[in-house]
Amino acid sequence: MTQIAGRPRDRGPLRADGVCVAYGPVVALSEVSMTVHPGEFISVTGPSGAGKSSLLWALGGALRPKSGVVTYAGGPVGDRERAAAAGIVLVPQGNGLATTLTAAENAVVPLLAAGVHSREAEERVQVALSEVGLEESGNHLIEELSGGQQQRVAVARALARRGSVILADEPTSDLDSLNRERMITLLRAEADDGALVIMATHDPDAAAETDAELALDDGSMTWVRPLVR
Repeated sequence: MTQIAGRPRDRGPLRADGVCVAYGPVVALSEVSMTVHPGEFISVTGPSGAGKSSLLWALGGALRPKSGVVTYAGGPVGDRERAAAAGIVLVPQGNGLATTLTAAENAVVPLLAAGVHSREAEERVQVALSEVGLEESGNHLIEELSGGQQQRVAVARALARRGSVILADEPTSDLDSLNRERMITLLRAEADDGALVIMATHDPDAAAETDAELALDDGSMTWVRPLVR
């Protein structure tokens, strides 16, 4: 397997052009178009059911739009496999952790699957767990951790991936103010290191710390605070 040493570089912007997502007759996203560049950190806000998760899943190749296209790294995102190969990392709402694995194993397995050498994978995960304040919890099964701790494991897993795009769906919803600030600081550091970070959130304080805020309402988007380039 090919060892992946660090974050993919020079992949260009992530673009959504006229993206529509529907679940049967229910329209989740309607004609959403946006462009986000490396180094930018934006928030997606709006009430429950507004389409925030649908947008992140479409951007991450986990959900095929009814119409429109998402492009990154010179071509359409297409599906999860192609998105992962391009360095797109999704932190799903609900965390998506395997309860039968430990915290460390949940973060190591995706790295091994991506071709990272086992020693480097373990080192990356130890660093990431330390960054989220869980350096002593790596050997704990997921079911032994609180909801907030599980949320931090999910963020650590994403940090260890060193993705060029990080799509974080409600990464602070179960956290106290101290750990919420820690997660926002870590995501900001990822953007400062050249990643493109998009975070869906209900938290106005968390949204206020991003570079720009995009609001969704019934699937339609509005820039509350547009990106300034």
